[in-house]
Amino acid sequence: MKLLRIVPVLIMLISTSLLAAERIDSVRIWPSPDSTRVVFDLSGKAQFRLLSQKQNLVQLEISNIDSPSLGKMSGQSDLIKDIRVQRLASGRGILLQVELNRPAREKAFSLPPLDRYGHRLVLDLADPQAEQAITAAPAPRTQRAGGREVVIAIDAGHGGHDPGAVGPKGTYEKHVTLAVSERLMALINKEPGFKAVMTRTSDYYIYPSKRPDVARNKQADLLVSIHADAVANRKAHGGSVWVLSLRRATTEVGRMLEQTEQHSELLGGVAEVIKDSANERYLAQTVLDLSMNHSMTTGFEVARQVLAEMSKVTHLHKKEPQAASLGVLKAPDIPSILVETGYISNPSEEQKLKSASHQQKLATAVFRALKRHFEQSPPADSWLAQRKGQAPNRSQPSEIRSAGSNASSAQNVVRVSEPVESIVNPRLHKVTRGESLSGLAKRYAVPMSVLRSYNKLTTDNIKIGQVLRIPE
Repeated sequence: MKLLRIVPVLIMLISTSLLAAERIDSVRIWPSPDSTRVVFDLSGKAQFRLLSQKQNLVQLEISNIDSPSLGKMSGQSDLIKDIRVQRLASGRGILLQVELNRPAREKAFSLPPLDRYGHRLVLDLADPQAEQAITAAPAPRTQRAGGREVVIAIDAGHGGHDPGAVGPKGTYEKHVTLAVSERLMALINKEPGFKAVMTRTSDYYIYPSKRPDVARNKQADLLVSIHADAVANRKAHGGSVWVLSLRRATTEVGRMLEQTEQHSELLGGVAEVIKDSANERYLAQTVLDLSMNHSMTTGFEVARQVLAEMSKVTHLHKKEPQAASLGVLKAPDIPSILVETGYISNPSEEQKLKSASHQQKLATAVFRALKRHFEQSPPADSWLAQRKGQAPNRSQPSEIRSAGSNASSAQNVVRVSEPVESIVNPRLHKVTRGESLSGLAKRYAVPMSVLRSYNKLTTDNIKIGQVLRIPE
């Protein structure tokens, strides 16, 4: 009987001993513009409890760790003032204290071992102050003499605690994407009439669903997300370009319609009309559908041009744009493409992707495609559109080119920005669902700039039922 009484006690002592055997090996701090992630690397799974925040102090009780050591610490964030650890008064477990410089929303969870990481306890701290600055409705574009710049948002995939795919020799996708993105940004910013903005500028993480919000806040005309692919088959190689799938776009339009506060942000000047309309939802649906159609058409056109340029510098895994329901390609109001620069899981392609010269070739290929697209179809209020309207080019109708054949005689030059009724005979086209200005320009072999000028359009948006005059 005595032995039977002793056995449960022994089992309890052994269990307690095993639970208390864990330790904190290191602490990694990963800051980003609107949040900070703190990762505690552990020797085993943590038994923890997140306490209520008090006076900018986030506290975590871990019952199966007794050592008050934090191990090696790396990284820093202006949101975090200090990280301390102490034994609990009971003598069992520790209390982690993360002191903040300002209030933040906290969330804690554990992660099992994965790849080169072991057990982890993760503390996510969302900074409301920074979030508000990033997601605030964008200010109207500043109009200046000569027209605005075309804004390209460049998204370097992954970052921070998310390395993305890892090559056979340890190359991180996040480093390749940032390197190519920085080179692309440099090329864009050197080109007159263009401006590049980055969703991330260093090694930190942004949730994929938030990246289009950054692009929208910067009033971007296009979002380009840079990635590197990986599969188990190490022989797979080559680049590809992905665009927003129709299913994803339709889902996002529905979500946006449910969030009425986003109307001003998404619909521009139309928002004030919609706000006072009894049929608000249906009008918003129409406007967003038109915006979605324009964005998807533009994205597909840009993707094809990027593939054409990439084929000159690397093998293509897919020769046509691929549609996908990816988080970063979620904005039906912003033309978006995702460029897979190659397979980092392929040993020879991994070597190329980490090469500065190959990174430059890839960036140059993407840049040339973007430049060609926006020179051919510039936004109506851009400097590129103004420049295109002031000088006849090969894409203009023969009547306009011939009028400007005598370059030394200024009075003989017909500018696209001027009325062209005197030199063309019109035909009418009624806009139907799914049509865009760029699509009609291609259909009738008329430059978009001529269609805009001839119909006195101030933007590229056209509405269902709208009647356009098409010059012969």
